[in-house]
Amino acid sequence: MSANVETMFSVRTTPWHGLGEVIAEAPNFETAIRLAGLDWNVYQTDLLTDGGLPIPGFKANIRDMDDKVLGVVSDRYKVVQNREAFQFTEELLGKGVRYETAGSLQEGKKTWILAKLPNEYIIGEDQISPYLVFFNSHDGSGSIRCAITPIRVVCQNTLNLALSTAKRSWSAVHTQSIANRMQEASQTLFFAEKYMTELGREIFQLQKVSLSDKKVMEYIDEFFPDDVTATPAQRRNTRTLREDLKRRYFDAPDLTYVGNNAYKFVNAVSDFATHAAPLRQTSTYRENLFLKTVEGNALIDRAYGMVKAA
Repeated sequence: MSANVETMFSVRTTPWHGLGEVIAEAPNFETAIRLAGLDWNVYQTDLLTDGGLPIPGFKANIRDMDDKVLGVVSDRYKVVQNREAFQFTEELLGKGVRYETAGSLQEGKKTWILAKLPNEYIIGEDQISPYLVFFNSHDGSGSIRCAITPIRVVCQNTLNLALSTAKRSWSAVHTQSIANRMQEASQTLFFAEKYMTELGREIFQLQKVSLSDKKVMEYIDEFFPDDVTATPAQRRNTRTLREDLKRRYFDAPDLTYVGNNAYKFVNAVSDFATHAAPLRQTSTYRENLFLKTVEGNALIDRAYGMVKAA
């Protein structure tokens, strides 16, 4: 397990994001929190100078199980505990949604639950599985957020395109009311279903945009341009990246039936963004890749923007 993934579980097999331990069955909410190691709370304390004087306007968020400081926040910041943040997802289980993974990142600063939606989508000849990821943070970096991540099953590539016609991520407002939690769960499914409907329409449009081999090479060169000031090693790295992306477009077995079109190019870039090992792999590489399930992947969005502008 990667150093920055403190605790988590996953169901049956290591998931597409490559993190976590394997368990036998998808758990309920209570079991998910326990197996993920998220059954701890955050409390706040005043900040003091070395001389013991209070620092006005700020608090420290501290994890109760080990007194680890998770973040320094404004004194207006309201802690949302892990159980509170993800409690509304319990309502989703009755609608066929199933937990797949959950855990904490960056020493507890960020926590998540990832769930698989019950519906599978056949778009063109591709089977697309939609997932929902729910993020909470304790370092002051963000609110509770949900994002949909469609996965192309044949290659496990993410297709989280930034569509103009549907939200891919949104905030989830925690409430204590059971009625409000049910409404929030229904709204989450509405956003997800709308996104998948619009994604299907967009994929059909991308399949209609033919690309010549020359145009694809121009796109690849645009992704990884020459730099006259680069060192020999940097130029070699650029060539390596180009060749990698070329192979993923021209030689990938799972793209042979797709045709030479914009959808194929977006998939090739998604494969590169999702699976290619970086030239210099840091200890946080997989965690940063997983966080892009919410924030979006700049490479995939760039490819999508290129072919839309063609």
